[in-house]
Amino acid sequence: MITYLYWIFIFGLSILAFWAFGRLNRWRPALISALAILIVGWLAYFFHFEQLFVKQYGGIMTITVPDGQMHISATWKENHLWVENYDPANNTCYFSEYSKGNLLQGRVVIKNCNPASFSRTPANPSSTAPAPAPAIQQP
Repeated sequence: MITYLYWIFIFGLSILAFWAFGRLNRWRPALISALAILIVGWLAYFFHFEQLFVKQYGGIMTITVPDGQMHISATWKENHLWVENYDPANNTCYFSEYSKGNLLQGRVVIKNCNPASFSRTPANPSSTAPAPAPAIQQP
């Protein structure tokens, strides 16, 4: 919701600037100021506000899991989102950072990861099932 309000504000401000200069028959400054507001608003959203809105105010953000990988978890570290995915083809876990503006993206690769929740899947029939827990007898 906050994301929609932000964009309504940016477009409204741009239209207001266009209208104010256009009313004075100054069409060139009207167009330049409206475009400048839209560009600065987009850059501010992409490089500063996107993750802030998502984390603190319930904004909207979409991340796609790469083909062939399975999503394990996601967590916030300060204002950066860290996502863990597992690639069963090469038995590797990937921790990927999504930072503001995607400028300082980190990536941690763990080889021979084999997370327990994915090791006993129907796609891996050679794995053995864990032994059942011993029954507790009541006196």
